[in-house]
Amino acid sequence: MSTITTISRGGLTASIDSMGAQLTSLALNGNEYLWQADPAFWGKHAPVLFPIVGNLRNDFAESTQGPCHMGRHGLARINEHKLVATSEDGSSATFEFVSSDQTREAFPYDFKLNMTYALTGPASLTQTFSVTNTGSVNLPFSVGGHPAFNIPAPGGAEAGETFEDYEFHFAEPWTAACPKIVAGGLADPTDTFTPVNQADALPLTRDCFAYDTMIFDHVPGNTISLVGKKSGHGIQVDFPGFDFLGVWSAPGAPFVALEPWTGHATYTTEDDILEHKEGITILAPGKTSTSSFTITLLGK
Repeated sequence: MSTITTISRGGLTASIDSMGAQLTSLALNGNEYLWQADPAFWGKHAPVLFPIVGNLRNDFAESTQGPCHMGRHGLARINEHKLVATSEDGSSATFEFVSSDQTREAFPYDFKLNMTYALTGPASLTQTFSVTNTGSVNLPFSVGGHPAFNIPAPGGAEAGETFEDYEFHFAEPWTAACPKIVAGGLADPTDTFTPVNQADALPLTRDCFAYDTMIFDHVPGNTISLVGKKSGHGIQVDFPGFDFLGVWSAPGAPFVALEPWTGHATYTTEDDILEHKEGITILAPGKTSTSSFTITLLGK
């Protein structure tokens, strides 16, 4: 049975569900920034993506250890995680998900995934993925976050903002060539669209999601913010070590997901060998790989 753990620091609180180790609330002074999983649009908040990000072709891949059968975004989001540690001051919590006979049927590898949520500033939460290879062979995997945020952000509606009054900000002007999502995965990597062209800002419109998701590759400074033009309220995500960023919203939905990834769905030009996929990390036996991103809430 899943349980909810709440951590706090000053006016900042976060809640995590042990089912999937999923963040379910991120509030500042009682104002909720995280999408609250309205099933009319999308019944999730912020799934943990492991050991794959996106989908395998036909939910299948071969690997050095045998066949892998996994749906979109892998196993972590659909399994219970054990709460294994909380800090004395109540500002952080760590969950654990380990391989089992059941997981090995889908993904024939041994692993331990620790997810730590820590309130690292007066308005900041850091989410850390720690993957340990507990087996005797190399472990191929990707990790990713999928947090979705209410748009307008708290305080935005009071300032008269709508969805289209928000804007993405980048660290410097750049051009982004994003792959198109097609049936079964991603189109040929040369078949792209360009939502950002020598600019450091991108207005938020529904047209941003004409191809479902904007998948950015090597975002300048590994940082992005989404800010209301009138209120100045919004979200910043800093994701050092994550080469990809997915930005997604459901049709007509009042949220935007900002998703740091180390990998992505299968290209139509890739084969079906897991170890060959772009962005796959290969972790030696006994080793641990750690990566973190930080969400900062902008506004009061």
